[in-house]
Amino acid sequence: VQLQASGGGLVQAGGSLRLSCAASGDTFSMYYMGWFRQAPGKEREFVAAINRSGTTTYYPDSVKGRFTISRDNAKNTAYLQMNSLKPEDTAVYFCAADRRTMLFTTRYDYWGQGTLVTVSS
Repeated sequence: VQLQASGGGLVQAGGSLRLSCAASGDTFSMYYMGWFRQAPGKEREFVAAINRSGTTTYYPDSVKGRFTISRDNAKNTAYLQMNSLKPEDTAVYFCAADRRTMLFTTRYDYWGQGTLVTVSS
């Protein structure tokens, strides 16, 4: 499967952005999806994950209550709605896919190219 992330940009603290991850090349509904982020000089960090049907989601405490992952299997797209953004949310955001299981680490088999989110104070 090929993944294309989009929707990043510059936003003020407290603002919102919605990222999209468009999938192609395989049956999207067969994949568990995840979002990660990587700030300069830091390791890639888990942000959100969703199961194949969209009924189960997971978040780390750092984004819980502010970020929402979702998917539209008919549109072959996963989303990350980010609200109440903080300067520390600034990073390149990546979507990822895996057929095996929902993962909270970087062991996904497929990755998008990343989209930059910058939150100004």
